[in-house]
Amino acid sequence: MSGGEVAGILVAVFWAILVSFLAVALFRLARTLRAASELVTRVTEEAVPLLAEAGATVRSANTQLARVDAIASDVQEVTANASALSSTVSTAFGGPLVKVAAFGYGVRRALGRNRGAGGDDGGEVIVGGPVRGSAARVPAARRGFSARRRKG
Repeated sequence: MSGGEVAGILVAVFWAILVSFLAVALFRLARTLRAASELVTRVTEEAVPLLAEAGATVRSANTQLARVDAIASDVQEVTANASALSSTVSTAFGGPLVKVAAFGYGVRRALGRNRGAGGDDGGEVIVGGPVRGSAARVPAARRGFSARRRKG
């Protein structure tokens, strides 16, 4: 065998080995592509119903939000009505009640002055009813004001 024949055999063996490796690589690539397409098919089969359910859920949530919006607007209207009613009641009864309270205070104060001017100014106030046959008396100093201020 000559050098050219050996070189030709080596090139042929090299090409045979190269083609074998390429065939194995292409076979594995084909298997991988087949598995990937099966996976995509399964995902598509499962995703379509999930997307339909998600759409139904979104529609239901939108309906519920519309109801909540209606309820919130009703609550806002009720709040406005309650505020208007409160201001109306305050206007109608607030002023007269303040006047009645002021009148009552003035009457009590006037009656208290009349009682104090008429006689015994011992600086004591009767707090309660009879306690074992006598009235409980509290000195003016313990009540927080003096007898002079009461006269004034």
